[in-house]
Amino acid sequence: MLRTAVLVCGLLVAGIGALLLLVRPADGLPALLFGGLLVIATVFERWRYKWTVAAGKAQGEPTGERFVDPASGKLVEVYYESSTGKRSYVEIDRRDSND
Repeated sequence: MLRTAVLVCGLLVAGIGALLLLVRPADGLPALLFGGLLVIATVFERWRYKWTVAAGKAQGEPTGERFVDPASGKLVEVYYESSTGKRSYVEIDRRDSND
């Protein structure tokens, strides 16, 4: 829901910037650039930061952190690889957990 709101705001700002370019280019360009950047960053974030990986592809050691992913409602465990600083999020079966 927040992602959708950010995308809509970015599109509105970019659209207003595009309209302002016709009337006052000096005022329209920053709005167009900011709105476009907001849209691109929001779309890129979804592609770049995937929440979960398959259990066999998790890298590093489990941190002991577990939480319920608000988007999917599934239990997720966090793994951390100290050499790269990468965190992996692995969906786990609630029947396998001791919680």
